[in-house]
Parts: sequence; structure tokens; C-alpha cells
Amino acid sequence: MSDVILRIKELGFQWETKDPFLFCAFHEDQFPKGGTKLGPSKESLKDRFLGNDFNKKDGWRMYHGQEIPGFPYHPHAGFETITLVEKGFADHSDSMGAKGRFGQGDAQWMTAGKGILHSEMFPLINQDKGNPLLLFQIWLNLPKRSKKVEPHYKMLWHEDIPIIEEKDKHGNAMSIKIIAGKYKSEKALDPTPDSLAAEDNTDIQVWRISLASGAEFTLPPGEAESNRVLFFYEGDQIKTEGSEIPAGHSLDLEGSQELKLVNGNKKAELLLLQGKPINEPVVQQGPFVANSTEEMNSIIREYQQTQFGGWPWPKAEFTHGNKGRFALFSDGNLVEKPK
Repeated sequence: MSDVILRIKELGFQWETKDPFLFCAFHEDQFPKGGTKLGPSKESLKDRFLGNDFNKKDGWRMYHGQEIPGFPYHPHAGFETITLVEKGFADHSDSMGAKGRFGQGDAQWMTAGKGILHSEMFPLINQDKGNPLLLFQIWLNLPKRSKKVEPHYKMLWHEDIPIIEEKDKHGNAMSIKIIAGKYKSEKALDPTPDSLAAEDNTDIQVWRISLASGAEFTLPPGEAESNRVLFFYEGDQIKTEGSEIPAGHSLDLEGSQELKLVNGNKKAELLLLQGKPINEPVVQQGPFVANSTEEMNSIIREYQQTQFGGWPWPKAEFTHGNKGRFALFSDGNLVEKPK
């Protein structure tokens, strides 16, 4: 270890994060060709534990889906999700009456607040070839003052997300995709209105960093109080602070110091999560996050009584047919993007 690197950890299925983040789920699946109902063939579903299939058989999982991979409708309350789909597509539907399809670099920001039902299904839209998926879902906590805000979701379309292309002194390429925060003079798109990231002085940074073989990149310093974790999830190895770190590891970093990275022989992909801690008690029970047991019991009672508005769609595994990328918001506003 060093003054900059506090801890190095091997990555698992769910990546361990630090306050104000709760965790990051990483999904990488080589889904097969899709059928007319946007799911895999019946033959490929044999010998799978449908409804709870997390074994990566044949390079992919069904998760909680029975016919279509993904997560049929389920509740959230007390925090927010940032879902980045770099490959493939996700079909969103929720209890506010909103729905959409996003992918190929798009991100969705959803503040669950006082409670929402939503589904995230992974439609296999290619019927003539495979349907690879690469998806990150980051859980960002909400402070006590914001845990009861109205739920809200927003799309960050890949055409609009800032991506900074640079070269090091040797001409090696690198790029920084800014989902939240800023890099140098470039700022991210606005998050949802009641997001923790919308508040001043929280230092919320979510970047995806790509480094060509041999590229040298210096991660600039953050705020002294901030927690920062760098996830090295794809590549060969990176040299930093006198250590050679193989892919598949995360680095807990001291917030106020820069970190020089020298990439190895393969393209490297990294994810940065950074922010000032909320420093409040966290009581988590499945998809609910509260500050105390009493508040958690209140959330559970509310869900049992109201189902957070109920499910307005015809199926738990609701998908959106052969549409391209789009978002229909709860106020009726429709945004359509090129396929």
C-alpha cells in the first residue's frame, strides 16, 4: 500500500463501494440470438433455475427472468440508481407509468425516494446474431432529508454524455466518459432534481475511463473528505505507486491526491466512483434503504399497503417490442432516439 492507495480488493459479482455509494452491480453476458418474444430459445433455458438464475451457464444468466433475462418488477426506496448500459439494451418500466428502452452507452438516473416499482429487462433484439450485454448499476444513497422525495427518472442519452478524448505524451489514446461530476472543464449532464449529485459540494464523480495499451493517465485529486474507489475491471495490468495490479481489482484511494496509472499491454477499462460521505446510519433490507429500524419498518408497511402505486403494465417481465431507443415519461413526454 501507499499514502494514495489505501486498499486493493478483488472484484466479485457485486462491487464493494464506499459512502455515499452502496454498491455497484456489474453484468456482462454473452446472450444468444433472440426469438420473436425477445428472449432466448426454450432449448437454451433447459436446466436453468428460472426465476433465480445467477449461474453463468453458456456465458449468460437469466437473473430473475422466466422468459426474458433481467429483473421483473420490484420495489426500491430510500436511494437512487445510476444504470449505464454500454452494450445491449435495457427495457425500463415503472409504477409512475413511465417506460423506455436504452443502451449502447446510454445511462438512466432514477431517484427512488419515497418508493417506486420498476423493472429492468434485457431484450434480445437481435434474431440473427448474439446479444452481448455490458451493464453497470450503481446504488447511490440519499441523505435522511431526501429519503422521502418524489421518485423521478431521467435519461442521459449517449449522444449527450461528455466523453473527453486525450493522448498522453507518447501519443497513446485514452477517453474519460463523465456520467456525473466533471473532468477538467467538462461537466456531466444534470442528474435528477432531488439527487444527491444535484447538491453543491458533494463531489459526486462517476467516470468510465478507457486507456489504450501503454497509455499513461493521471487521475486528478478530488476533495480531501471524499471517498474514491477505482474499479479496474478489464485489461491486463496497470502499474501505479510501485505496484503491478492485475485486472479484476478495485483500489480504495485517498481522496485529495492524484494517482498516476501506466497501462499494460491490453486496452484497460476502469470505473471511478467518488463522493463525500453522507455519514449517516445505513439500514438496508433488500431493495429498501433507511436510517433506522423504525424508518425501515415504515417503508415496509407503506409498500405492503400501497405497493408504491401498483404495477400498471400487463406483465412483470414487460418489454417494448421492436421499438428503438426511447423514453416515455410519467408526464406524457415522449423522446425517441435513433436505433
